[in-house]
Amino acid sequence: MANDHNNNGDNVNNDSESRPLLSNHVADAENEKKSNVDGKKDGVKFQKVLSDEKSEARESGGYGWTADGLPLSHGSVMGEPMGRTQWDSSLFACLGRNDEFCSSDLEVCLLGSMAPCVLYGSNVERLASAPGTFANHCLPYSGLYLIGNAFFGWNCLAPWFSYPSRTAIRRKFNLEGSFEALNRSCGCCGSCVEDELQREQCESSCDFATHVFCHLCALCQEGRELRRRLPHPGFNAQPVLVMIPPGEQTMGR
Repeated sequence: MANDHNNNGDNVNNDSESRPLLSNHVADAENEKKSNVDGKKDGVKFQKVLSDEKSEARESGGYGWTADGLPLSHGSVMGEPMGRTQWDSSLFACLGRNDEFCSSDLEVCLLGSMAPCVLYGSNVERLASAPGTFANHCLPYSGLYLIGNAFFGWNCLAPWFSYPSRTAIRRKFNLEGSFEALNRSCGCCGSCVEDELQREQCESSCDFATHVFCHLCALCQEGRELRRRLPHPGFNAQPVLVMIPPGEQTMGR
């Protein structure tokens, strides 16, 4: 019996000596299991700590959390509405402001008072950022301007054609509309608006009323806003490379 036991021990030792890779693989598998168990424990602890911090943050109201567990301040989470920005100048500031755009503001004021069709075409061209839209809007505006003044004695037709540009500027730069400004100042209009669609309809109506009753001032305000925010599309043209051949060369003696 003792001999058999010794023989079995010798066989195990011989197997381990003859197959060292197998023993190493078994040892590595055991170490990996231990590391996985430790990692799961650490992950559970981390998730618990993270959930505790999130609950504390929500209770304190200090910050919110993204899907990745990153803290974010209020108002920066995607999906929340951004705050409205103010127009750079008021509706009746026809001369603009005394800054680096003062000469441009004076030009806008002169165009608005003498040639509103040119100012409107320039505004649409700058807003669309595409050369060629000037004539497509300036000429129809000029026709409506002449017909309104000839048959009705005042420019009552062109505002129907030009007020969508004010709505486009307000939406593009997230500007505060007249309806929202009135609601913010006196709080008398918020109860009649139920959702965002009705609010936008009210803002579009206010844009139309602004163009009808303060048409030239509205065009000048839009021109000042666009010149401060957008470059002229003509400045975005690609440079042309001109190749100049070298002059005739003579060999000296």
